[in-house]
Amino acid sequence: MWWRSPALIAAVLAGALAFGLASCGIQPMYGGATVGGARLPEVMKTVEVTPIPGRVGQKVRNELIFANTGGGYPGPMRYKLDITVKERVIDQLVRLTGDAKGQVFELTATYKIVDLNNGQIIYKGNAISRAPYERFEEIFANVRARYDAENRAARTVSESIKTQIAAVLNSAA
Repeated sequence: MWWRSPALIAAVLAGALAFGLASCGIQPMYGGATVGGARLPEVMKTVEVTPIPGRVGQKVRNELIFANTGGGYPGPMRYKLDITVKERVIDQLVRLTGDAKGQVFELTATYKIVDLNNGQIIYKGNAISRAPYERFEEIFANVRARYDAENRAARTVSESIKTQIAAVLNSAA
């Protein structure tokens, strides 16, 4: 009785599951789908990232611009991305003397994307990143460790914002 084979039953169930998932409407964001007739990477090039104050804000903005355009030229602007960032440093591993052996740089970004055609807010969101770093006796080492933590947090926040915006623009099609 070949129909009682566990391997055959497993293969039939896997095939049925694959067929069911293929028809459920899930598709990759950067696949063949289009947003209003354009591919998603082309739509991402039309997102204008407004200036963000501060060194870390500028780093977030630069990361987003590069991620959206790939280093190329932006397209005609269709969306505007407004971002505000909030920085915080949290002491960790505090010694009896009150000195912190380590710190965590926390970056919180609140953003909204606006359709420039009608001025309507399409989406509001948040992105948070925490980057730990160690404190040293040398002042320059502390400054450099903090800058590295700020850069890591800015990169993580910009990737999160880009992913969320890509999902929103992709689902708006």
